[in-house]
Amino acid sequence: MQSQNKKSFLWGYLITLGIVYGDIGTSPLYVMNALISDAGGVKYLTKDYILGGLSLIFWTLMLMTTVKYVLIVLKADNHGEGGIFSLYSLVKNVKAWLIIPALIGGAALLADGTLTPAVTITSAIEGLKGVKFNGDVLVNSQTEVVVAVALILVALFSIQRYGTSFIGKAFGPLMLVWFLFLLIFGVTNLISAPEVLIALSPVYAIKMLFLPANKIGIFILGSIFLATTGAEALYSDIGHVGRRNIYGTWPFVCVALLLNYFGQGAYLLTHLESFQNSTAIINPFYEMLPTSTYLFGVVIATIAAIIASQALITGSFTLVEEAVGLKILPRVKVKHPAISKGQIYISSINWSLFVCTMAVLLYFQTSEHMEAAYGLAITVTMLMTTVLLYHYLTDKWNKIAALTTAVFFSIIESIFLIASLSKFVHGGYVTAIIMSIILAIMVIWFYGNRVRDRYQDKSEKVSLLDYRDTLQKLSNDEKQQMYIDNLVLLAHVDKYDYTIKREIIYSILDKHPKRAKVYWFVTVNTIDDPYARYYTVDMMDTNNIVSLQLYFGFKAKQSINLYLYQIVNDLMSKGIIDEQPQSYTTTPGRTVGDFCFILTQELLSPNTRIPKWAKNLISARIFIQNHSTNAVDWFGLEFSDVEIEKVPLFLKRRVIPPIQQRELRNLK
Repeated sequence: MQSQNKKSFLWGYLITLGIVYGDIGTSPLYVMNALISDAGGVKYLTKDYILGGLSLIFWTLMLMTTVKYVLIVLKADNHGEGGIFSLYSLVKNVKAWLIIPALIGGAALLADGTLTPAVTITSAIEGLKGVKFNGDVLVNSQTEVVVAVALILVALFSIQRYGTSFIGKAFGPLMLVWFLFLLIFGVTNLISAPEVLIALSPVYAIKMLFLPANKIGIFILGSIFLATTGAEALYSDIGHVGRRNIYGTWPFVCVALLLNYFGQGAYLLTHLESFQNSTAIINPFYEMLPTSTYLFGVVIATIAAIIASQALITGSFTLVEEAVGLKILPRVKVKHPAISKGQIYISSINWSLFVCTMAVLLYFQTSEHMEAAYGLAITVTMLMTTVLLYHYLTDKWNKIAALTTAVFFSIIESIFLIASLSKFVHGGYVTAIIMSIILAIMVIWFYGNRVRDRYQDKSEKVSLLDYRDTLQKLSNDEKQQMYIDNLVLLAHVDKYDYTIKREIIYSILDKHPKRAKVYWFVTVNTIDDPYARYYTVDMMDTNNIVSLQLYFGFKAKQSINLYLYQIVNDLMSKGIIDEQPQSYTTTPGRTVGDFCFILTQELLSPNTRIPKWAKNLISARIFIQNHSTNAVDWFGLEFSDVEIEKVPLFLKRRVIPPIQQRELRNLK
């Protein structure tokens, strides 16, 4: 048994390497390269500049990734689920305005998901450009690089439908090879100049900001920050791999990364003299490799870059699923490729990310240009996470300790954000555009619903209790043709005063009286426990009018049809509602009748007098709602009898002056 548990642990660690660490694990491909570009080229490098850069990388990884995310943020899970929206769901009842950092951070993280695949894979493939193997050049031009990257992206996004379990099993062993590769060649080069280890002192990091060789001052932190861009993925992917597996694998990953960075630094330090008059553009990650392993290095780097993209894609799926459950984004169809609840695939998001990533690739063409856009979005997400984290910690820690922690990380992240903004005109604006589009959709969806409720006339809501007797009379009226055994209306019923939209009662009584044996008024509620499912029933002192309150966690699948049949049988077995024996059926002894679901589709009435901005906001939300995943698919009603009725949405009805009648005069 102990041997099996140990094997299970190791397998879990392997899958975690394949899912979580791709983004942060490929940072050695481009971070030192970016620092060389900031210096103006290798001929401007100095010993203090190299040591200062290494020191900044070390302390950034220690403070931002290890201390903040691994030691603090990972503990802020919501029943095993992580990510900025899970964190928001834990604190949303503390302050209403906390939705703002949640929206901004979520939009920024999704925007980052469109950049990571392009920049990491391009960085890896560029290592082949102009390099000869057996007398042949594998990649001659940047155009060939772009074509190769495009083909890899097509393959990567195509395999997402198989789920993260499949991907983790396939990528885990490869990522293990990658980190061992980083570690081995980092140590190999470190041996030649072990003095670089003095950069572990924070003194060199501070000095770096004021060095004459550092021509851009504090803005160099924009490049340093690239070393920790995958930290947020550690938090987002808790639900995929579990916190224990991240705790178990991070020390190995962290050591491998640091040894490789210091190995690159050692290589640069030992070749400073040869760089003095050089105008060559080099990437120290590839340059420090022996000729015999260069090709293997490019291949394994490309594989790792693909996995870096995977980390952001799976994180995006998790983020969107949580946002939908919290009513921050419109409904999207979620598939579960595996039995595990953490395994999800969202086709619409997958291919939207693909289109955006391809656009970034074709627009920027080179990794150097992409790096200007990279990192800005994730600094925004980290800062927003810190804002939410403070309100979470105040309930767990001493308030002074929580405030001190939040202020400390906020200052660091604000400095990183300012440094990243220096790249805005060189490519950061693309990140801002993508983030703004995503944020606009979130704002329209979230606030459009709230503004609609604010302006909705009270007269458009009625009490279900006032129509209880009428509904029972209709149900017993044999003069009316039986419409259906069970009429199910998806509508929000207030569990305290039984108010409901007038249009629901109008649909039953006025359009064409819908006589049924049982009227089901179903309210779907979203709760903070991610996978919870339970219900409450209020019969309203009847045996055929049911106010059913369904409660689903924000990550639970809302298959109403399946649950409703279970609930009907539960109520019949308890004698709460009458059995519905069927004379003609393929199921002997069937006691449950047929069902019809009534869904409403709102259209904003022109007879509305609300501010223009509010009208535009609500109209935009209705447009998104009518063009996103429909309620039939979302509630699992594909094989059910469903009627969709279009209803006008009246908000502060405009008073129309009466028209006067005049006598008709015969004109000769």
